[in-house]
Amino acid sequence: MTTNTSTSSTTDDLTTGAPNGTGAPDGANGVGGPTGTVGGLGEHPAYEAGFTESANGRVYTVTGSDWEQILGVGEEENERIVVNMGPQHPSTHGVLRLVLEIEGETVTETRLVIGYLHTGIEKSCEYRTWTQAVTFLTRADYLSPLFNEAAYCLSVERLLGITEQVPERATVIRVMVMELQRIASHLVWLATGGMELGATTAMIFGFREREKVLDLLELITGLRMNHAYIRPGGLAQDLPDGAERAIRAFLADMPKRIREYHALLTGQPVWKARMVDVNVLDAAGCIALGTTGPVLRAAGLPWDLRKTMPYCGYETYEFDVPTALEGDSFARYLVRLEEMGESLKIVDQCLDRLRPGPVMVADKKIAWPSQLSVGSDGTGNSLAYIRKIMGTSMEALIHHFKLVTEGFRVPAGQVYTQIESPRGELGYHVVSDGGTRPFRVHVRDPSFVNLQAVPALTEGGQVADVIVGVASVDPVLGGVDR
Repeated sequence: MTTNTSTSSTTDDLTTGAPNGTGAPDGANGVGGPTGTVGGLGEHPAYEAGFTESANGRVYTVTGSDWEQILGVGEEENERIVVNMGPQHPSTHGVLRLVLEIEGETVTETRLVIGYLHTGIEKSCEYRTWTQAVTFLTRADYLSPLFNEAAYCLSVERLLGITEQVPERATVIRVMVMELQRIASHLVWLATGGMELGATTAMIFGFREREKVLDLLELITGLRMNHAYIRPGGLAQDLPDGAERAIRAFLADMPKRIREYHALLTGQPVWKARMVDVNVLDAAGCIALGTTGPVLRAAGLPWDLRKTMPYCGYETYEFDVPTALEGDSFARYLVRLEEMGESLKIVDQCLDRLRPGPVMVADKKIAWPSQLSVGSDGTGNSLAYIRKIMGTSMEALIHHFKLVTEGFRVPAGQVYTQIESPRGELGYHVVSDGGTRPFRVHVRDPSFVNLQAVPALTEGGQVADVIVGVASVDPVLGGVDR
């Protein structure tokens, strides 16, 4: 650092503590002699400043005990820096907060702070009828709402004892829309993961194909997200005209897109450098932490509830369970890409199995709502049905009113039902006290459980790899906080 060595009366005033009130001694503001005293501290040894002459003027060197201590702290091995990541950081897939303790660029401790997206969904179900609760639970994991609807409705149907009465067509459509949504969820993971790693092309491609899936779900259910389509006893409505044709067009196009993802990313050097041997968690670690889904299968264990504990007739479908052995972020990427291909196989089989028939149980004490139609103002009861209950049958009108306002009663008991969501085991523990509302609904959300593996994935790695680790787990904070 060079300074101008000329002095003035202003300097004299500063040195003597003139009325300007600064009291700065000689050497302040880069001006003064070799003593280098500052801020009125006098000849304190901690603020000694020597200088040497150079072609550009004097070069000052700061020495002293305090400065030496500052330098010494940086050389100590136990130096720790705490970094707050979130809760608004884009890599956290929602409002997740990470508190990182780092040494240099190495993460020594990772602490997770959740709860920023708590909406009281489970408690709200206790104040709604068994059917109305679907509209709350579909908003938990907002990237796979149909899985929440299915797991809950399967639980209610077990309590009612009507599992075998659900029409075959309704079960096949349930499987079909769930597998379509599994593809959509993995595409969101690919798009957001690509964005976080700087692969913007992957982001564009992923969201492009997801839009096609959402268009299909909107055609079938009336909504792009939060569908409330799966109901206790069956479905809200049947497939509309043109749905099968649109799904087959998607099935013909999507395999080519998956090959594009492989060509774009699988062999890409930067993509592999950021993911291969990064955030490794082996099968033993996954089991100890209760981790399921693609994270577990990427560690070599082919645990998929569609195969190991089948539901909705999954045991009758032909598909494979993709696995990998490495247990790193790249293995999770490969597993999810392969799972999209397997879901396409299942959807194709569903289309071949569709036969004409009802999509709701025949018991009119449970079947609610009835005979829906899609109009310009959304989905609602068909006009023909409304005319019937309003004009020709007083008993039907009374029954419809009581079923909607009061709901049906469910025998007392409790069940736990688990299904394979895009993120792993999604379980619903549903308790009934014999009334028209759930006594308790508890969700075993895979994002909540899998998120607890983040410290094991990230500690000992680099700060930049924390983003990769969180993305590879694919948590959805709506399901975590509920």
